[in-house]
Amino acid sequence: MTDRPKTLSELRESGYRSLPVKQEMRRNLLAKLRRNEPVFPGILGYDETVFPQIYNAILSQHDMLLLGLRGQGKTRMLRMLTALLDEWQPIVEGSEINDDPLHPLSKYSRDLVAEKGDQTPIAWVHREDRYHEKLATPDVTIADLVGEVDLIKHAEGRHLASEDVMHFGLIPRSHRGIFCMNELPDLSPKIQVGLFNVLEERDVQIRGFSVRLPLDLCLVFSANPEDYTNRGRIVTPLKDRIGSVVRTHYPLSRDLSVKITAENAWTEREEESVSVAVPQFMKEIVEEASMLARTSPHVNHASGVSVRMSIANYENMVSNAERRAVVAGEETTVARLSDLAYIAAGARGKMELTMTEEAGEEDRLVMRLVEEATKNVFDAHFKTKQFRNVVEYFETGKTLEVGDSVSTSTYLELIDQIRGFSRQVEDIAAELAPELEKSSYAPALRASIAELILEGLHTNNRLNKKQSTGTSRYGM
Repeated sequence: MTDRPKTLSELRESGYRSLPVKQEMRRNLLAKLRRNEPVFPGILGYDETVFPQIYNAILSQHDMLLLGLRGQGKTRMLRMLTALLDEWQPIVEGSEINDDPLHPLSKYSRDLVAEKGDQTPIAWVHREDRYHEKLATPDVTIADLVGEVDLIKHAEGRHLASEDVMHFGLIPRSHRGIFCMNELPDLSPKIQVGLFNVLEERDVQIRGFSVRLPLDLCLVFSANPEDYTNRGRIVTPLKDRIGSVVRTHYPLSRDLSVKITAENAWTEREEESVSVAVPQFMKEIVEEASMLARTSPHVNHASGVSVRMSIANYENMVSNAERRAVVAGEETTVARLSDLAYIAAGARGKMELTMTEEAGEEDRLVMRLVEEATKNVFDAHFKTKQFRNVVEYFETGKTLEVGDSVSTSTYLELIDQIRGFSRQVEDIAAELAPELEKSSYAPALRASIAELILEGLHTNNRLNKKQSTGTSRYGM
């Protein structure tokens, strides 16, 4: 920062030329595309669907709305748009609205430039400070967004007819930057009307002052399709003024969902904690449950099922395995199906039931989804006839109790009682998770696979199960 221009004359001598913010974003996007640099690092599954629409909107210098259900990364992507701004931008020092030193807008900056001329002091703002965001709520006012008369400034002696008495809102303070309005339909209609001029004419008017501020802005919004399309929730002329509306979506495949959850879930626990491994089939079950919820007739599809449900469920599964191992005195363990016994805690609030569902049905629905997800994953890897020996064991009237209170060593002793089962489990472990089978996780992995097989046989109606929280008893 020490070698950057500090006065207006130094800025002119440096050859600096200011660009409108949308041209700046367009230029930087083209540069990133030429270098094959990711514009939205960490956002998966949108390369062929959402990203091209966003790129086109930026190249077209459009204001933009991201339309999608909750948990689809809308806000995260909007905040990442700052990467398309120049890293540093010069402003008139002390300006509330990031005035361009070469073309000042506010009375403060105009007066300062008129007074000091080439010696006008210059400050530099970082790209992250050029992004402002507001969550639309019914109590948002025009004063919050555009501005208001500041009575404190008036009390200090400034005249009400002077521009000096104005307090700028978030939109003018976003001048030469990006302003984001989250959940646009929740904004009251009269405030939506107040955005008309900002979107089309790029000016604002505060309390009738005859002042026009030709703001340089990139306006972006987010909305839920249910609210966006409902008549009366969003003013139609406002829709007409938004250049591009980009639809987002949930992951299109289970494998992609697994990658997204793995990147976002907190699994790197403290060094003194138990080491927990999660085999691929357990990751698939967690994701399959969320995907089934999105198609379930018992779930309100208009609200969606957030990706955060998978992340929370995954984290709780790891935590249950961690707790189970600590109680059992184990240093390493592998997540297994019984660790999903308390999964409802992570799912509550992440999905909404249809109006026909009774209160309290949410937890039961979650467990049914887990059972169906287990069946789908089991059927993808195995056939029930492979485990005829296991079914025969229970046909003799024997039972087997498993759960998060059963240690790994006890588990292996139990499955040793079933003819040939231990050998089957070892072979499957070497095939499904060879990296874990060759490590200290091997015993816990076999216990996890054995539980998957028992539950898979139950979901395919080969075994019966009596269940209480955290414990399952298999039999005929």
